[in-house]
Amino acid sequence: MEITEYLKTLAHEGELLADAAERAGTDALVATCPEWRIADLLRHTGSVHRWATRLVADGLLEPAPFPQAPELAGGELAAWFREGHAALVRTLTEAPADVACWTFLPSAPPSPLAFWARRQAHETTVHRMDAESALGVEFEPVEAEFATDGVDELLTGFHARPKSRVRTTEPRVLRVRASDTGAVWTVRLSPEPARTVRGDADDTPADCTLTGEASWLYTALWNRLPLTGPGVTGDAELARLWTATAGI
Repeated sequence: MEITEYLKTLAHEGELLADAAERAGTDALVATCPEWRIADLLRHTGSVHRWATRLVADGLLEPAPFPQAPELAGGELAAWFREGHAALVRTLTEAPADVACWTFLPSAPPSPLAFWARRQAHETTVHRMDAESALGVEFEPVEAEFATDGVDELLTGFHARPKSRVRTTEPRVLRVRASDTGAVWTVRLSPEPARTVRGDADDTPADCTLTGEASWLYTALWNRLPLTGPGVTGDAELARLWTATAGI
């Protein structure tokens, strides 16, 4: 995906998040993150936005401290979130294409700017779902190409890191298929961090296969919907393992 597409998504998803949060109220419980209320969600996401803004705007080559969120509530907290979101969109839009700054995932996009545009678009989309969960409404669907990109970031980026807890005592294979975009990932599980390759990996048989539209895979693999149902075939224990250990 192009940087401009990520930025368009980031701008739209941030507005959806803020709107849902304001409708729910800052004291509302977040069903997808039971330990959070909407106030916690806004403080977390607003701080992430400001953190990413500083990394890009100041061209920091080392990780920066995570900023402290203010103890605001109600409309003031929502306004603080909107301010930080707008600043992030503006910073990424105005940054030079060759900006140099710190990034943190393997299998990253070709430039730091592309990395942060992508990462913040997905960060905001997932947390938009959290805000909607406080309202008890169905999630706004995620566009198929963007969802496919997000599954790829999750599998080849986040869960390739040493800190990933998605591991098995014996080698197992999880295959993920997006029925609408045709994207396929083969995830090799073991006592070590998962190794994911794009495609069927020479027809290596899978112990468990997850098949569905990219939007469902995206939402379920981020643990915002149950990873159950007819889209899970083979050893469902691997799907349960994902749900139990894949939290970021």
